[in-house]
Amino acid sequence: MPGASPTTPSDSLASQPNPAANARWRVLAVFSLGFLVSYIFRGVNLGFAPFLTRELGLSAADLGLLTSFYFLGFACAQLPAGILLDRYGPRRTEAALLLLAVAGSLVFAFAPGMAGLAAGRAMIGVGVSVCLGAAIQALSMWFPLSRMPLLNGLVMAIGGLGAGGVGSPLSWLLAWTDWRTVSIGLAALTFAMAVLLWFGVPDARRAGKETFAEQLRGTRLILVSEKFWRVVPLTLLNQGIFLAVQTLWVSAFMRDVQGLAPSEGARLVSVIGFAMMAGCVGAGWAARHLERRGVSLYAFAGFGMIGFIAVQLLLMARLPFLPLGVLWAAYGVFGSSGILTYALLARRFPDALIGRATTAMTLTVFLATFVFQVGIGFVLDFWPSSGGHYPVAAHWVVWGGLVGLQVLAAGWYLMEKRGGKV
Repeated sequence: MPGASPTTPSDSLASQPNPAANARWRVLAVFSLGFLVSYIFRGVNLGFAPFLTRELGLSAADLGLLTSFYFLGFACAQLPAGILLDRYGPRRTEAALLLLAVAGSLVFAFAPGMAGLAAGRAMIGVGVSVCLGAAIQALSMWFPLSRMPLLNGLVMAIGGLGAGGVGSPLSWLLAWTDWRTVSIGLAALTFAMAVLLWFGVPDARRAGKETFAEQLRGTRLILVSEKFWRVVPLTLLNQGIFLAVQTLWVSAFMRDVQGLAPSEGARLVSVIGFAMMAGCVGAGWAARHLERRGVSLYAFAGFGMIGFIAVQLLLMARLPFLPLGVLWAAYGVFGSSGILTYALLARRFPDALIGRATTAMTLTVFLATFVFQVGIGFVLDFWPSSGGHYPVAAHWVVWGGLVGLQVLAAGWYLMEKRGGKV
């Protein structure tokens, strides 16, 4: 059965402790920590941005381009990474690639200018490119597929700790030291993570036996599949917009549109991260229980992603009776709902293709994030800034355009002809 545990074929866990069960939970813990490291890298430029702007005199478009090199490197690595995952397994693939992230973080730390910073961000993006795909693949090998929505949610929740960490904690750290020192510290943390992966978790199965040509054919089957492209557009918009805003542009929106001070904005950035963490776990738990009551995972994931559209409209409306803390928490909860579609892919494709299916999905998400992160800065620069602030109208144009795209994708998602529950 695709996705069944190699050691415990039944859906129930053994009631007594045993080595296989211990290995299973160790796999969950270690791969989740790997995703945490990748999420810290993903959003760290949010805290670095004022310092980088001051030192290098970057415009909004420059800052968006610099930050998005992470997402570009991440996206470009996805299809090769999927082949590596299915051939060599998640443990070896992720541990090896994390060493490139170590090198990228050091390049970033010692870079004298824009070119070096961009190169470092791109190297980091490639280095952490399999952290989510490896975690999903490893969990599909060790746990029953019925548990995947909740387990994927747990992985994302632990990643949410990284999102929370780039808010107030990073602001505190940058008041004590500089961004270059923080980057060196992240390099050391990433190296420790690579060592932990290599020595701390077992392989779930032997490396794949497909030839390279067969692997390419498998990748092509995914990329031309209607069941893949039915879920991709709304997912890439949900995740791409959420990541582009959360990791860079949310502070500008809070500052220019909502008139918040930097300290209050940093607090709300942490709220988004922790809300995302709670949302991932809650959505995974709810998905499993709702399926038992006849609500498909496809329908529930769609509800969450459409809910994200509604939250964005409420933030744009600036209704005085809705507290900002509640709205930004909802932004984090519903902005994470696209993660449920990874569990859908694990059900829609055979076990041997899971690594490539998840990385193909991630490719679309991070290409979208790259485009949105650069594009938001590009559009904002059409309006003259004053002291680094942009007019409210500029943000309305950006957010209105993004919401419009999501509405179109939601229509496509809802048009799928259901032949059975997924």
